[in-house]
Amino acid sequence: MADGKYSVLLARDGVQPESLGFLALYESFALYTEGAFGTIPEFYVRRAYRSQGVGTLLLREAKRIGRSKGWRRLEVTTPPLPQFDGTLAFYQREGFSISGGRKLKLELP
Repeated sequence: MADGKYSVLLARDGVQPESLGFLALYESFALYTEGAFGTIPEFYVRRAYRSQGVGTLLLREAKRIGRSKGWRRLEVTTPPLPQFDGTLAFYQREGFSISGGRKLKLELP
C-alpha cells in the first residue's frame, strides 16, 4: 500500500462506529490493455446500507483514482452464480460491460 499501487477506500458516515463498506483497488498490467489498468479484488457494502448509494460512491472514487493514474479501464469479477445476478446488474448500471470468461485460480503449495 505504501507504493500507491494498492488502495482501500472506506465508506463511513461519521455516525456509525463501523464502516459502511469498502472497495480495494490495485494497479495491474496486461498486453491486452496496452499497459496499466485497475483491478477491484474486493468490494463490499454492509447489507443494511445496500441500495443507498454507498457502492456507487465507492465506485465513483475508484473511477476518479483510475483516471488520475492514467488507467483506461477498471476490471472486476463476479461469480457466474444466480445469487450474484444483483451484483452483476449493479456493475452494469455503473457502466461496466461483460468482457467474457470466468476467473480461475491455482493454489501453489
